[in-house]
Amino acid sequence: MISRVFKLRMWAPVGVLTSLTYCLHQRRVALAEPGGADDQNPVDRSLLELKMVQVVFRHGARSPLKPLPQEDQQVEWKPQLIEVPPQTQLDYTVTNLAGGPKPHSPFDSQYRETTLKGGMFAGQLTKVGMEQMFALGERLRKNYVEDIPFLSPTFNPLEVFIRSTNIYRNLESTRCLLAGLFQRQKEGPVVIHTDEASSEVLYPNYQYCWNLQKRTRGRRQAASLQPGISEDLKKVKEGMGIASSDEVDFLVLLDNMAAEQVHNLPSCPTLKRFAWMIEQRAVDTASYILQWEDREGLQMAVGPFLHILESNLLKVVDPATPPSKTRKLYLYAAHDVTLMPLLMTLGIFDHKWPPFAVDLTMELYQHQESKEWFVQLYYRGKEQVPKGCPDRLCPLDKFLNTMSVYTLSPEKYHMLCSEAQVMGLGNGK
Repeated sequence: MISRVFKLRMWAPVGVLTSLTYCLHQRRVALAEPGGADDQNPVDRSLLELKMVQVVFRHGARSPLKPLPQEDQQVEWKPQLIEVPPQTQLDYTVTNLAGGPKPHSPFDSQYRETTLKGGMFAGQLTKVGMEQMFALGERLRKNYVEDIPFLSPTFNPLEVFIRSTNIYRNLESTRCLLAGLFQRQKEGPVVIHTDEASSEVLYPNYQYCWNLQKRTRGRRQAASLQPGISEDLKKVKEGMGIASSDEVDFLVLLDNMAAEQVHNLPSCPTLKRFAWMIEQRAVDTASYILQWEDREGLQMAVGPFLHILESNLLKVVDPATPPSKTRKLYLYAAHDVTLMPLLMTLGIFDHKWPPFAVDLTMELYQHQESKEWFVQLYYRGKEQVPKGCPDRLCPLDKFLNTMSVYTLSPEKYHMLCSEAQVMGLGNGK
């Protein structure tokens, strides 16, 4: 999903959660005791009860999406690399969001059209990737089954909701994660929900969102012409013997380099020599496409997904929500192009490319005396301080305020995505 990725209009979704956030704030004021989050005294963590966990993760290691143009620079991707480790095996079913048949996956069809040197297809999850995801599942098991008895030790569909993009490597990555998390033990069927490619919101959807497509058109090509990026790209291409006319940018170079490195395959010496620069320039390229100051672009890229995460939080907080309508754990199998804008909107992007099997974890706690709600955020297993939060343990209303700048309801997403088409805008900036 490295391939395509992102003006400021103050009307957008500032009011999406205004009333809900106000109610939460009023509840905090009414219920919080002296020494709460708004005072200088720290919160007594022993009085916090974990109520919900949401995990957004990138799939495990895979083969490249697009091979390098010169065959002598390509490594061999042999079928042995996709053997399934026995410990990761777990039966699962894939449905659409309504529980119906699995939608068609146009991305998988496209990947199968590209056979890499050695015989594998483009974008295939490998044994290394499966083991990475199993390890992530084991880490989640330690956190939420062993260290804290939050989840049942066996999979229970009443506790866990699972959603993935409809791409095979993500579905299989989810299987491996669940196998590690629940040690292949389950009390009911494992169902992974997914959506049609045309309406998917777990990645920036250029096919559906016409406005996003128009405003980012040309940015990827323009990024390679920016000072610094242009000179470095020329240096690497010359070192690899790639013609200047070949459509190879730092995103393609990083995709191949990262895949080769994680599998310990013999990379081109030039890729090894410029490894740090290639990653940094790929991040620079993505940042140029995403453009931090382009609020509407970020809204259209991940606003609907933020709305899902936000809705899950609010359902748990709302005492009127029936227990059957919430889960303890929400799992979302996504991509690097999902995580980068998510991290940007939360103010925790570290200017490094999200690696394979990386996770962004959001914990929701309630204080047992004041009944106040808090969010704790982790990226790559490390505590983070989201933008607008006073500390790592963030009062829920402050966290919602941060999210609301970029969150888009389905209705506002549709309206914003259609805006350029209706008004005849979209200059490809």
